[in-house]
Amino acid sequence: MTTSEAPPSDYRLLVPRDWFRVDLTHERWRRQLKTFVDKESAKGRAPSEVARSIWTTLRNTAESGLAHGALEFFLKTESPDSATLPASLLISLRLTPSGLTPQPDELAQRLALRGGPDADVDVVAFPVGKVVRAVTETTMDFHVHMPGDVGYLHLAFSLPLSGKNSPMGNLCEVIAYSLRWV
Repeated sequence: MTTSEAPPSDYRLLVPRDWFRVDLTHERWRRQLKTFVDKESAKGRAPSEVARSIWTTLRNTAESGLAHGALEFFLKTESPDSATLPASLLISLRLTPSGLTPQPDELAQRLALRGGPDADVDVVAFPVGKVVRAVTETTMDFHVHMPGDVGYLHLAFSLPLSGKNSPMGNLCEVIAYSLRWV
C-alpha cells in the first residue's frame, strides 16, 4: 500500500448474530458486559463465584483494550455450562503518525520475536490488503495494515476452550477475512 491512498473512514466486519457485541466507545460498556455475563451464567447455572471471575476477566480485558485503542468487544459462549471464558474478538485501532507505520513484513518480524517459539507469525493477503497474522494455540491476532499508511486495525481473537484448530478457529479466520474498508 502506498501513502497516496486515502485512509478509510470506517470498517465493516461480518460477525455472526449470535456473538454478543459490546460497544467500547460508549460509557455503557460495563453494563453491556454485565448483561452478557448475567445472561450466560443464568443459562448454565454457573456458581456466582465463577460468574464473578468471568466478569472480572472480561472487564479487565476490555479496560486493557480501551487503553490501547479498543473499539468493540464481541463474545460467544462456547460451552453450555457457561463456566468458562467465552470466545472473544477485541477490535482495536492503532493509528500512527504519517511515515512511522511499520510495514507488514517489519511488524511480523517484531511480533515473531515477541511471541517466541509458540507463536506462528506470517504476512497474508486479504481483500483489504496485507495482514500480519500471529497465532498461538488459543489466540489469533490479525494486524490489518490500513490504507494511507496510518496504522493498523487489530482483530484479537481469544479461543480459550476450542483453540485455533477447531470449527471456532475456522470461523474466526472467516470473520477476519470478511473485513472491508468503508
